[in-house]
Amino acid sequence: MKYKEIINHPHYEPKKHPRMSREMRAGQFAPFAALSGYASAVRRTAKITELKSRRVIEANMDDESFGIIEL
Repeated sequence: MKYKEIINHPHYEPKKHPRMSREMRAGQFAPFAALSGYASAVRRTAKITELKSRRVIEANMDDESFGIIEL
């Protein structure tokens, strides 16, 4: 069957299942928030990691093995 043959046919309406409302249909395609809280957990972990790395750098700056080597 070609497109020209079906273009003017009425849209199929099932008899057992009523057409879904626009609101219900939109709800099916709304963003799924399975990972709610994920972004804040990542920010929290990044902040902890940054603080730990600062402490390591500060501790190593006091150590003689860390520093600028003069040539």
